[in-house]
Amino acid sequence: MSGKKPVLRPTSHWYFRLDKHAEWLGEWAKSSDWREQVKAQCLSWVNGQLQPRAITRDLDWGVPVPLESAKGKVLYVWFDAPIGYISATKVWAAENGKNWEDYWKGDDVNLLHFIGKDNIVFHTVIFPAMLRAHGEFTLPVQVPANQFLNLEGRKFSKSKGWVIEQHEYLQDFSAFPNAADVLRYVLTRIAPEQKDADFKWDDFVAMHDNELADNLGNFLNRVMSFAYKYFGGVVPAYTLAADCWEPIYEQMQIIEGAIKGFRFRDALQAVMEISRIGNGFLQEKAPWLLYKENPENPEIAQSVGTALQIAALLSVVIQPFMPSVSDKIAAMLNFGIEANYLQHKGHLRVHEILLVGHQLGEAQILFPKIVDKKNPAYMQLVDAQKAKLEALKKTFMEAEKIATAKAEAQKTAEAAAAKGMTSFDDFAKMDLRTATIKSAERVPKSDKLLKLSVDLGTELRTVVSGIAQSFAPEEVVGQQVLLLANLEPRKMMGILSQGMILMATDAEGKLVFMSPTKSTPNGTVVK
Repeated sequence: MSGKKPVLRPTSHWYFRLDKHAEWLGEWAKSSDWREQVKAQCLSWVNGQLQPRAITRDLDWGVPVPLESAKGKVLYVWFDAPIGYISATKVWAAENGKNWEDYWKGDDVNLLHFIGKDNIVFHTVIFPAMLRAHGEFTLPVQVPANQFLNLEGRKFSKSKGWVIEQHEYLQDFSAFPNAADVLRYVLTRIAPEQKDADFKWDDFVAMHDNELADNLGNFLNRVMSFAYKYFGGVVPAYTLAADCWEPIYEQMQIIEGAIKGFRFRDALQAVMEISRIGNGFLQEKAPWLLYKENPENPEIAQSVGTALQIAALLSVVIQPFMPSVSDKIAAMLNFGIEANYLQHKGHLRVHEILLVGHQLGEAQILFPKIVDKKNPAYMQLVDAQKAKLEALKKTFMEAEKIATAKAEAQKTAEAAAAKGMTSFDDFAKMDLRTATIKSAERVPKSDKLLKLSVDLGTELRTVVSGIAQSFAPEEVVGQQVLLLANLEPRKMMGILSQGMILMATDAEGKLVFMSPTKSTPNGTVVK
């Protein structure tokens, strides 16, 4: 940064013999059921022959190495940080009357690392080797590392403001129903579990309106409406529709397997599929038509009763993803969620969640549409976020343009410096004169060249110039220029060029003519 030459200084460091752990680390990683990108990154290090790794640094900040012989040394941050996991557990355990070793040692301990892909190596190679080298500690059973999440096509950058701050979002969207849970939903739906993902505000709107409002919200609104309209808000006596239950049971199995496998996107999609099944079931049974034909038809109670149990089930299975919405659905149905609802081994007895005769709570609209001409307030909240990012994007583009111009200027300066010094005698050999372009035409079969007729005062010269991509022929006629008149003639595209017109580039990289500030007679020698 200063431009000064680095100074070599002798120093001593402490190393962790990571190379001694290569064999078992490779076997351990190969036998794991980690995500492919996690396993691949771990094995790329192991197969690349592990080297002893320095665990100390010569820095003014950091955790001092607790050795008399290591004064002035601090621990390398990624050697120290994982140890902090353990010490943090010790502090928590002491404050809560627990034994910290129960969480780090023993066959019944499951250690999990939820991280981003830039930290995979530290949690699958370095930290496990540290635990194994120390002994007694359990190794991580899973490292469900995600890929990167971007924002509107760019990497998140807190320093540049290209970020969604949680507290700012909650403040800006304080009037938006279920704001926290909607963001949770969208982030889970696009979670970069296998590849990088991109958060876009347009997707936020589409997922809310098309999935939460039109699917989940619509189903809950319909079933509550039917229950109050036909049965006074009481769960009717009914028989469970088995044909509806079977596909729901399949989705329950998907949810269980996906959560255990840390595939939260798949689990959430299965939750929403249950809602879609419920909507399809109501559409197929059409209780409103049955009621119109015969209010006493038992199929009305069957369809509404089954749909109510699906709604109750949804309030349970959606809880890990949208806890506030889960509570609101339970309040609408007037029941409390208990842990034993989902602990049936062979099957889930959906029809036992809400008992016959149970009084429902008050219905409410959980997900009012964002795109709503009658109520544009919610869309205005989103538009404000998009406008903020657009303003930042313009700032970035201007900064990038300036940086590019500076880089080009630096490149030009370096190129000029590389040419070295020239003598006055050499410079004096150049015959620079003023001239005026009298006519111009494009050179056939060339995108870059213009054929110019240049008035040098005493004669007309033909000059071939590579300016066709910057100027149209009619733009340059009448332009006074500086001409290197004694340049050795040479043929270009079959045309003999007798000189060179001097050009420069401006801050934006565009070509500009070098010419006298005042009109000067053609042929005037530049001194």
